[in-house]
Amino acid sequence: MTQNGNPAVRIAVGVATIAGLLVLWYYGSQSGYIHRQDFPSPEQFFRAARQLMTGEGFADGRLHEHLLHSVYIILLGFVAATAIGVPLGLWMGWDRRAEALINPIFLLIRPIPALAWIPLAIVWLGLGDAAKVMILWFAAFVPAVINSFTGVRNIDRPVIEASRMLGASGFSLVKDVIVPGALPSIFTGLRLSLQGCLTALVAAELLGALLGLGKVLYQAGLDIYPAMILVGMVAVAVTGFALTIALDIVERFSMPWRRR
Repeated sequence: MTQNGNPAVRIAVGVATIAGLLVLWYYGSQSGYIHRQDFPSPEQFFRAARQLMTGEGFADGRLHEHLLHSVYIILLGFVAATAIGVPLGLWMGWDRRAEALINPIFLLIRPIPALAWIPLAIVWLGLGDAAKVMILWFAAFVPAVINSFTGVRNIDRPVIEASRMLGASGFSLVKDVIVPGALPSIFTGLRLSLQGCLTALVAAELLGALLGLGKVLYQAGLDIYPAMILVGMVAVAVTGFALTIALDIVERFSMPWRRR
């Protein structure tokens, strides 16, 4: 294995990069190159983080309460979207008649941004969690369908024909050939769906949320509290990173033949 492919080297480089940015942030704040009115200093950031985590909290809750609520909303929207989007994409990719029937409707929905559904979500479902899940559902649904569809269409036809000659048909063909062949593209779609949920999360939690990282960001903006805004942004980033790592673990176990 080459040095560039060594995971330990990549991790070390990443840690060094982050450490370098933190050092630049600290000295920039101390020297005055970074104005504290525009961007918080490390001291301000850690004070805000301590307030949110262990102090009186912020926006009607502490960090773990906001975090758990946001993760709950993300997982509901993500699981609901992929549970429908992945099978639908596989079906459209495998069956030309299904594609002809469903694709015109899908092409109408596809260009609509997830945030454009906010007014209808409020009208249909009110200001509760159901409206937020609906918005995240639309953010995750389109990538799941497109990549599942593409994964099926990219399977070499000789592979399918050879499988049929060996006796695979019906459900066994789908289970043993179609789904494994489409899995790399499916997981690409799942990553994009997860990113879509994270992107839509903040906007979704502006809809009368009682808790959530989006509410932290919204309230901090109203209060003109840059340090808390940065704490909320970091919390969203860490949450997204953790969920992506979890998805990567699921991918490795789902495709053991691709493990390195």
